[in-house]
Amino acid sequence: MRILALIPARGGSRRLPGKNIRALGGRPLIAWSIEAARGIPGITDILVSTDDEKIAAAAREYGAMVPWLRPAELASDEAGSAGVCVHALDWYEAQFGKVDGLLLLQPTSPFRGRAIVEQGLALYQASDFRRVVAFSHAASHPLWCVRIEDGKIAPFVSGGGFGVRSQDLPAAYVVNGALYLISPATLRNTLNFVGNDVVPLLMESPATSIDIDTEPDWQYAEAVLASGAIAG
Repeated sequence: MRILALIPARGGSRRLPGKNIRALGGRPLIAWSIEAARGIPGITDILVSTDDEKIAAAAREYGAMVPWLRPAELASDEAGSAGVCVHALDWYEAQFGKVDGLLLLQPTSPFRGRAIVEQGLALYQASDFRRVVAFSHAASHPLWCVRIEDGKIAPFVSGGGFGVRSQDLPAAYVVNGALYLISPATLRNTLNFVGNDVVPLLMESPATSIDIDTEPDWQYAEAVLASGAIAG
């Protein structure tokens, strides 16, 4: 099995400027994702797609491949992750031959760790290369969510779940952004990492599922590190 690990790391970030090279636990944020994939059998290379020279330099320092800077049209706020992935995949396969899958590791999920990556690869191979996506338990249950229309609330899910004890609600899960694994054919045909064929990779620990997009997220990640819940 030949898997290309791809870490997308755009330089611009409105909510948390410079996050990809900001130090977390003594190393740049992007280094956590590089280290999670480095040395795993089956991963042929770890490629970082970025438009920023400082991010590129940090990624190379930690052993990632950064062969080019991302084109401007793929570095805007409007650029979708699928287009970024296809661009990197096309280049890599033209240079190094076909791969069996593309592993997308977002740098904003630093605590997913090597074990989660290995579990994702095992699920992908066992399922005959179906899409694998990481999920976590939903923080707010959808049956307790509402819309506000004309100053009134309406259940977001028909029927709602008000009056039901939390322990009696069915389990609900959300995509946490930590890991996506997809075949090149499926990526190019659908331009979507999530579909009915997805094999869920459930991450039980809230700490490993942290997704850093804001300053409070960052402060929470530092607190988790300080608590010893995650090895630094």
